[in-house]
Amino acid sequence: MHDINNLLFTLLIYIGSFSAGLLGSLTGLGGGVIVVPMLTVLFGVDIRFAAGASLIAVIATSSGAASAYVKEGFSNIRIGMFLEIATTIGAVIGASIVGIISANVVSIIFAIILVYSAITTFIKKDEHVEHKQDPIAGKLKLNGTYPVGGKLVSYNVQKVPQGFIMMIFAGLLSGLLGIGSGAAKVLAMDQIMKIPFKVSTTTSNFMIGVTAAASAGIYLKNGYIHAALVMPVMLGVLSGAFLGARILTSTSSKKLKIIFSVIILIMAFEMFKNGLK
Repeated sequence: MHDINNLLFTLLIYIGSFSAGLLGSLTGLGGGVIVVPMLTVLFGVDIRFAAGASLIAVIATSSGAASAYVKEGFSNIRIGMFLEIATTIGAVIGASIVGIISANVVSIIFAIILVYSAITTFIKKDEHVEHKQDPIAGKLKLNGTYPVGGKLVSYNVQKVPQGFIMMIFAGLLSGLLGIGSGAAKVLAMDQIMKIPFKVSTTTSNFMIGVTAAASAGIYLKNGYIHAALVMPVMLGVLSGAFLGARILTSTSSKKLKIIFSVIILIMAFEMFKNGLK
């Protein structure tokens, strides 16, 4: 009976993680933004162990979805590698202070981030606007092209220093909360640096694995990564991310954004409630 309960528990975690990987891959927010509240709210897992499992899953998601996006010409590798310097610095700082801050405080911070993620995901517009060339972006060769309806459309990156600062904050959240912090990454690229939405989401997917890897080692050292929990989460998120990568290029994101925003707001409410206990 105990084995049957364990198997059911593992299967349910896999199904939840699959859904998280699918939505995370399509929106560039990373599966962690759903995995952590799912494990803590639905399965009663301690938030630090949930964050540890999520970080490993995020590395898997990034490896899975990002390779497909790079092949299709959406991800901007130069932008990703440049901004990873900032997110890695932030991730190491965040993971280093995770034992100092209480789980309740982290839950409340996470709830606020979830609400913000839901709002920014819902209000994003997909149309492309041509911007003037930024001198810093030009020197760093960050400008690029992406496929739209069978042809390549060029774009110019804006406000590089502001985007870099935002990425340090994104890394800090990743290390502290065990998420890929894709919400902050997409926000920085899409709204500050004026990078097209599909390029922002796919480049975010490329980046989140490196950010997560920077803090996962510290979680492992502190004993917050549990193999029995990590395995179904990682396999679920990875398979969901692969499916997401296959359907992103042809899908309209409006309905998905509504569903995603509703799910995330419910999770935010539960996390906030847990944080106040």
